[in-house]
Amino acid sequence: MQRISVVGNSGSGKTTIGRALAARLGVPFVELDSIQHQPDWQPLPTDEFQARVAQVVAADGWVIDGNYSAVRPQVWARADTVIWFDLPRRTVMRQVIGRTVRRGLLRQELWNGNRERLANLFKTDPNESVIRWAWTRHTTYRDRYEAAAADPAWRHLDFIRITSRAQGQALLTTR
Repeated sequence: MQRISVVGNSGSGKTTIGRALAARLGVPFVELDSIQHQPDWQPLPTDEFQARVAQVVAADGWVIDGNYSAVRPQVWARADTVIWFDLPRRTVMRQVIGRTVRRGLLRQELWNGNRERLANLFKTDPNESVIRWAWTRHTTYRDRYEAAAADPAWRHLDFIRITSRAQGQALLTTR
């Protein structure tokens, strides 16, 4: 386990565990959001996004956190493991709401000068509210990664499904 793709819903714990796992393995940790979200939340053009991710996955070891369809095939082609966070929706929502409030109140910079806005707590557009995104994408991610784990195209990958916070923590002590 040296090239790991960490996937799952926003707020599921993938960044926290991914960061800790990368430190434990002594490999770089990369959040795809930090590449994709440029200043003022502008998306990086797809060809540039793919080129930057290609540089990352060329390394011998890494932990990459993110769900982007535009780069999933290139990440998974080099990965040896996919850690899929599939926590219950209630857990994800509790975590993503708490995280969003904390980031908004503390004005914590995420990537490239971007910060979450407290006003986004009340937006209904999933593209403007990570909370709404997490709510509306929950089943989509479950279906996507359940199908991927069964897909012969990805049989070279070891899929590890994390269904609780305790399993996520245990992963750090058993790997």
